[in-house]
Amino acid sequence: METPGKRKKVALALGSGSARGMAHIGVIQRLQELGVGPDIICGTSIGALIGGCYLTGKLDHFSDWIQHLSNAQVFHYMSVSLSATGGVAHATRLMDFFAQEYGNPDIESLPLPFAAVATDLYRGREIWLQRGPLWNAVRASIAIPGVLTPISKDDDAWLVDGGLVNPVPVSVCRALGGDIIIGVDLNSDILGRRKVITDVAAPTNEEIAEEEESEEDKNIDPEEAAELSAFGRFTQSLKEAAANFRSDENSKPVAPGTLSVMMSAINIMQDRITRSRLAGEPADIMLWPRLGHIGLLEFSKAQEAIEEGRDAVDRMLPAIRHTFEREGDFRLSTADIPQSDD
Repeated sequence: METPGKRKKVALALGSGSARGMAHIGVIQRLQELGVGPDIICGTSIGALIGGCYLTGKLDHFSDWIQHLSNAQVFHYMSVSLSATGGVAHATRLMDFFAQEYGNPDIESLPLPFAAVATDLYRGREIWLQRGPLWNAVRASIAIPGVLTPISKDDDAWLVDGGLVNPVPVSVCRALGGDIIIGVDLNSDILGRRKVITDVAAPTNEEIAEEEESEEDKNIDPEEAAELSAFGRFTQSLKEAAANFRSDENSKPVAPGTLSVMMSAINIMQDRITRSRLAGEPADIMLWPRLGHIGLLEFSKAQEAIEEGRDAVDRMLPAIRHTFEREGDFRLSTADIPQSDD
C-alpha cells in the first residue's frame, strides 16, 4: 500500500497537431503553477518539439519567439527546397536555429526522462527515440508525410511523423515509469470543421516579397535563388488553397487541392488512431484543448493556442485533484480548486 501523501511521478503525453501544439506550452506552464510539473515527458510530432524546448530550459524563450514569428518566417524556417526528396521542405533552418539557441544535448543528458515518437515508414513500426541528439529525434518525429522530408536512422530505416502510429503517446509514458499520465489531445475538435481542416495560413504577397528581399540582400547563389523561387511558388499555392476554402461552413464544399487532401486524410487518421489507442491504454487524465479553429500552419495564433492550453487544464482541475488524491498524492489538496458537481 502506498504511503499517504507520497509524491507520484507525473508523465506528460504531448500529442501531435502542428501549430495547435502551441497549446502544450500553456498546459506545461499551468501544471507548473499548480505544483504538479512533469517528471517524464513523451511527445509525438509537435509534442516532441515542445517537450524538447521545456527540457532544455528554454520554453519561455521559445514561447516568446513563436508568438512574434510572421507567416513568411514560418515558411522560411521550413526550408522549402527543389532538391528535397520525400517532401517539399527539409526544415534545416529550423533545426539549425534550435541547435544554435538551445544547444543540441543528448537525450540521455536531459534532466528528465524523454522520448520522441516517430514512425518507421517502410515497416510501419512505432519508434521511441530515447538516445542521441535531441533535435535529431525531434526532427524525425515532426516529419509530416509529404511536407517534411523523412529522416534516415542507422541506414536501416526512414522515419516520419509519429502521429501516424501513436498521436498521443500515453503508452510510452507508462513504459517510462509514469504513475499519473496526463495526455493532451490536440485534434479532438477538428473533424467536422471543413474550413479548419483545409485552411492553411500562408504568407501574404507582401510577406513573401519582404522575405525575398531579405534573401536578396544576402547575395545568395543560384541554387539558393532557385530554392527561394520554390518557396514563393509553394507559399502562393497554399495562399490560393486557403482562399478557396475561406467560406461559410454551410456552403457547398469546393474541390480540395493536393495539400488539403493530404492533411485532411492525416487529421482523420490521427483522430481515429487516437480514439482507438486511448480506449485500450487510457491516460489517467485527458486534456482536450479546443483548437478546431486553428489551421495546420497558423503559428500566428500561437498566443491563442497557449491560452487555450492553460484553459484546458483549468477545465479539468477538479478531475486532476481527484486523480492525484486517489493515487495517494495530496499536492493539490490545499489548492484553491472549485469542486465538481459530481
